[in-house]
Amino acid sequence: MRIETVVTSVSWIPSEAVTGMTKAPFELGVAHYDEPPPDRITDLGALQAADRFRFANELRAWIDAVDGRIVDAGYSGGGRIGSTTLRLGAAEMTLAATSYPDLRAEPKGGDGWVRFEQTAGGRTGAPAPRRVRGAPLLKISAPTAWTTLALTIHADGRTEHELVGASPFPRHWIYDADGMLVQKSGLIDFKGWYRRAFGRHSPWGDENAPAFVTTVESALERELSTAIMRGGAKPRLEKLRKGGLLVKQGERGDELYLLLDGMVEFEVDGTPVAEAGPGAIIGERAALEGGVRTSTVRALTPCRVAVATAKQLDPAALAEVSKGHRREHG
Repeated sequence: MRIETVVTSVSWIPSEAVTGMTKAPFELGVAHYDEPPPDRITDLGALQAADRFRFANELRAWIDAVDGRIVDAGYSGGGRIGSTTLRLGAAEMTLAATSYPDLRAEPKGGDGWVRFEQTAGGRTGAPAPRRVRGAPLLKISAPTAWTTLALTIHADGRTEHELVGASPFPRHWIYDADGMLVQKSGLIDFKGWYRRAFGRHSPWGDENAPAFVTTVESALERELSTAIMRGGAKPRLEKLRKGGLLVKQGERGDELYLLLDGMVEFEVDGTPVAEAGPGAIIGERAALEGGVRTSTVRALTPCRVAVATAKQLDPAALAEVSKGHRREHG
């Protein structure tokens, strides 16, 4: 019996993810941030053709099992690279990206299981002149971006997947065998990536980078996040250091927060009750229930948030988000 399955990462540049002087082309409209990928992938090739991602890593693998014993195993799928579109007034230029060869580990197995591991990625076609850490001090070609995925297939049909490592930029979303969004990278470090991700500082050299993985927010939160970031006036952006407080239980406040990057922890009466990652809407309970924060929200990592008000969003949608949360919100 053949068992085949897949796990896919899709990598894209969210709003406000670029920092420093490199942000200028995005602000001027020469370069562009990406629309969030869909909640479900039905045709990865169509997404690529529509320029909906920077690169994707499709780890597809199979095993042949006979009476619970694995007799053969192999890879299929592979990496897919997007393109870079630059606009200067009415003129538009699309630059082909450079795809690096897929790195596939020799399948490793045990009693009734086989584990596969695949790295895919590359760099954009647009030049990126910059000072870098260490020799050669100046680089022209863009930094390297990648993900490393693992997939374990059992003879009884069970499967598990893992984001083993990834470049610190851009955002990486993980889709399961049904094409459903199930995980995402939780922390972007554009500055570190821009200065360091070249040469040996990638899986094609002798380094990988661990990935900070979070569960996904609700589909409704993703709709509200689009309304906050692209619905009208540009939101105010704030940064939190690791350990900093976003809101404090018992205090008054009616602002809402969209977590753009990083991880936060919710505490009720001093006890941690939940965590959240990028895309989470924070503070809707206070906005809906009299303006008193019902929990303390603390940054587990450096964080970036967009600040909004309840007036910017549909009250019914906020109420639905609050109902669906399994944690106390600020």
